This record gives sequence, structure tokens and C-alpha cells, in this order.
Amino acid sequence: MDIHTLSLSRLLPLRVLSFQNPNSSSSSSSSRIPRSHNNYHFLKLSSPTHINRVSIFTTTPLAIANPSPTIPTTDDSVTNPTLRELCQSHVPHQLLQRMEEVGYVMPTEVQKEALPHLFSGRDCVLHAQTGSGKTLAYLLLIYSIVNTKKSSVQAVVLVPTRELGMQVTKVARILVAKPTGGEGEQRSGAIMALLDGGTLRRQKSWFKAEPPAIVVATVESMCLMLERHRFSLGTLRVMVVDEVDFIFNSSKQVSSLRKILTSYSSCNKRQTVFASASIPQHNRFLNEAVQQKWTKRDVIHIHVNAVEPMPSRLYHRFVVCDTERKLQTLLSLIQSDAPESGIIFVGEQSEKSKKTGNDPSTSLVIDFLKTSYHGSLNILLLEDDMNFNSRAASLLEVKKGGGYLLVATDVAARGVDFPEMTHIYNFDPPKTATDYLHRAGRTCRKPFSDVNCSVTSIIISEERFVLQRYENELRFVCEELIP
Repeated sequence: MDIHTLSLSRLLPLRVLSFQNPNSSSSSSSSRIPRSHNNYHFLKLSSPTHINRVSIFTTTPLAIANPSPTIPTTDDSVTNPTLRELCQSHVPHQLLQRMEEVGYVMPTEVQKEALPHLFSGRDCVLHAQTGSGKTLAYLLLIYSIVNTKKSSVQAVVLVPTRELGMQVTKVARILVAKPTGGEGEQRSGAIMALLDGGTLRRQKSWFKAEPPAIVVATVESMCLMLERHRFSLGTLRVMVVDEVDFIFNSSKQVSSLRKILTSYSSCNKRQTVFASASIPQHNRFLNEAVQQKWTKRDVIHIHVNAVEPMPSRLYHRFVVCDTERKLQTLLSLIQSDAPESGIIFVGEQSEKSKKTGNDPSTSLVIDFLKTSYHGSLNILLLEDDMNFNSRAASLLEVKKGGGYLLVATDVAARGVDFPEMTHIYNFDPPKTATDYLHRAGRTCRKPFSDVNCSVTSIIISEERFVLQRYENELRFVCEELIP
């Protein structure tokens, strides 16, 4: 992210708070920084014309080095178009009817900016905060292009995790379902989820009998099927890579993604869409995308909410304690906050720790909460080392509704939707500012809600400078809690 570093800690006084429930009526008005206070400083730091912007990058070396000026967003005085109006001449009527039936009526900022460019056939990089509507934007593009009644692979959505793939598949199937009172029938096998879990043999038979129009796949599963010649991408018309920065930063996935982008398909024969809330060094990424032929030369960068990458109603807090007090501090926070639902993020266990026989942080936290927490929230686990069925079962419990505390590694931080989530706890600090951004993005995802949510980091004193670095890069203010 090419965000100029600016130390907010030098501009704003540090607020000292006690453990109090933010939703409690007994909380003092001085115990929190009013949201208008934070917004004031954000507005002072940047011109409003830089918010919700679209940056277009042309393809000459000079233009890439010196990108085109920012295109301002539509004036507020102009009537905002509905999603139907944006999609009218591109997306089938039946799908528009279904879209409105499930509640998609007005476009988000990224949809309003991106859809005209997507429908024009341009390759795009969708760069907007978590929960901003990127998934619906690229699915509408897909449905404007593919014929779901035709048995050939026309669209592929690549994802880094099974959980995100399950979510994208669910939304895709909801959109393509027959609307109430609608006519016609939808081909049952139009959408395939290729997400590991020991089902590749069954999916091989599916491809042979009736190839799907749309495939949602993890990168490794897609590459494996292509290497084994189970199918080809000869009929591919659009490829989407979701959470693209995460995949390129994964040593396990990046080589497979490169093969899919260049060896098994050609950018000249498809429309390519990259999406993420974070595109570090995006000028450089766009340049490389053109040079490596991942995209066509006229790729467009759509960057929304560049200055304030996280929702304004999201509060950031931290508490400093000794390592041996972290579990008890976590419990005190949960009891004080009384969250509707929460995620407790822990770091992945290192190979050295595994070899020495230490228990992973997930086990320590889960065991402690099960013996010490006596509240009404269900305690669930989601981590990388769980098998496919166990991970699916945890997500199913989450989707059922009701309050829960999800103890998770960063596998839960990318793209997965938790609309009822009100609190995030960083039991172990994120490794990078990007990881902080995506963890924080699991909350404040409920549309049009005015419920205040929070991200709380439990750190030792030596980690304070790391958190300050994240504050500077992501431009938020973190308040200290004193237990």
C-alpha cells in the first residue's frame, strides 16, 4: 500500500481507559474517544477528493511510472444509480430480479466505480476495504458473460482458502437461483466448488459428464486438476483471483497461480480481475502484472477508500501485560465487553515449537476458555491444521447464528463473512499491517449498521512499537486500556 507514513501518535494525545463495556449505560462519556474526534483528524490529513477514488494506469512504461491523475468520484448532487440501472443492459433480467429479491438494491462505492469498467471488458484490480462488495461486483461481471446452460468452463474464481471458496460459491448459487415467480430452469451443475477435501475423484467424473460453467477453486486444487489434464481452460472467458496479495505472498500457492495465469490460459483470451483489500506497492504490482502477462496492458486500478482503509465505527484498543497474564487478560476483556460474537486471533505454531512438543496457542486458548469462561457464547475453533470436515463444521456452527467465540489462526482473516461479529481480539499480534487490516475486517461487515465494533490487541511492552507502526501505515488511532 503506497500510503505515506504519518505518525498519528504525535498528533493525537493518548487516551487511557479502564475495562468497561462500551455498550453499558454506566460508561463514562470520557471513557471513549468520540467517533467525530477520529474523523476530524482523518479529514485534516487528506483532501476529501482523495477518498473513494479510481486511479487508472495506462500501459506505456512512462505512464506506469507516473500514473494518471486521480479521477474524482461522482458529485453527491447527482442521483446515485441503483444496481439494476448499472447492470440493466449486461446482466440477465432473471438474475437482476433475484439480486433484488435477496436485498442487493443500491451499489456500494466499489460496485458503483467498478461495474462500468468491468462490463466494458477491461482487466481490473479491485482494491477496497473488506466488506465493501467486491465479491458481488465480480460475480455480476461473471453472470454478464457466461451462459450457465452451456456445459463448458467459462469462468474461474481462484481463492486462497477453502472457507473463502465456500462463501463465494454460496453467494454465486444464491444469485443464480430461480427468483420467486420466475420462469425457466437453471442447470443444476452450473457452479462447481473445487476446494480440496478429498473430493477430486468425484469432481473428475463431474467434469467428464457435464463441465460446469463456473468453477470456484483453491489455487492448488485448480492447478492439480489442470496438471492431470482433467479439463482445460480453452473456453475460459473470465478469471478472478480473490485475495490476490495473500496468494502472491504464499510460497505454497504463488508458483501454482503463475502457471494458471500464464501456462494454462492466456490474458489475451480472457478478462482478468484481481481483488483484495490490500495491494501493497500497487504501482509496482500493476507494472509486474502487465510485464508478466497476467493482465492485458490496459489494466485499470480501482481504489476505493484509499485513505481510511477500515470502517470509521471500528475502535482500536490495546492492553499491555506480561506473557503469563495474557490468558487472564483475554478473559477479563471478554467479560467486560460482552460481545455479541468475537474472534480471538492467535499465531500459527512455528516448526521449532512443534518439534519441541509445545502445545499450539489455539489449544492453550481453547482449553483455558472452556474451563474459565462461564458466559453464554459457544467456543469454536478454526485453524489450518484441522481437516476439511472439521473446518466446515466450525463454519456451519457460525452460520447457524447465536453468539460465539471463534479461536482462529489467520485462515479466518481472509474474505470470510461474519456479519454478526462485534469484537476482534489479537491474542498474538499480527505479523504485518496487512494482516492487521484483514483481521480487523472481519467485523463491521453488517450493512447499514450503526453498532460500534472493536479490535483489541493484547501485547507485551516490547511489541508496542510494532502496533504503532501499524497505526502509522493504516492511519488509525489505538487507545490503551489499563486493567
